[in-house]
Amino acid sequence: MTMERRIKLKTLNSHITCKICRGYFIDATTVTECLHTFCKSCLVKHLEENNTCPTCNIVIHQSHPLQYISFDRTMQDIVYKLVPDLQDNELKRERDFYRARGLPCPKDTALAADKPTGDEPEQPDNTDCHRKDEQVNVCLECISTSLRTLKRSFIRCSAQATITHLKKFVAKKVLNGIDQYREVSFRLL
Repeated sequence: MTMERRIKLKTLNSHITCKICRGYFIDATTVTECLHTFCKSCLVKHLEENNTCPTCNIVIHQSHPLQYISFDRTMQDIVYKLVPDLQDNELKRERDFYRARGLPCPKDTALAADKPTGDEPEQPDNTDCHRKDEQVNVCLECISTSLRTLKRSFIRCSAQATITHLKKFVAKKVLNGIDQYREVSFRLL
């Protein structure tokens, strides 16, 4: 028997709204240093004048903070699934914005570019096999006092990365040798 529990959207609002504009996330963008999420336009506008996270005030990067933020597809998908008609309304607003200025909507242009025309043969793109993968943010904290800690406890990697990949990464950074990865163990919290 499947238990289904209904909850009101307002109980989730604090998790799916931008702390800058107080609206639902549009083009959800996450600061890779602290994992706080904002609307892309809100965060970019904030970073024009500041180099800190609007929520926790951690310095994102002294000179290039825009290079340390990334689109959070998972969060945006969650918001679109939870908030009825938000995606359709946002796309309509965006199209109206570009139409009023006599410009093509970038999202429509991207959709047209993705459709194969049949003229050119499909060629495999082997240059960067994980760039288009879903990305995940991982927090790595050392609980042993005898080991040095990582410079950055947050990393962003492909969702297809395995525990072995993470072990090898930690071994290379902390134990100074990738061949010692079998000595690394993780505890999920």
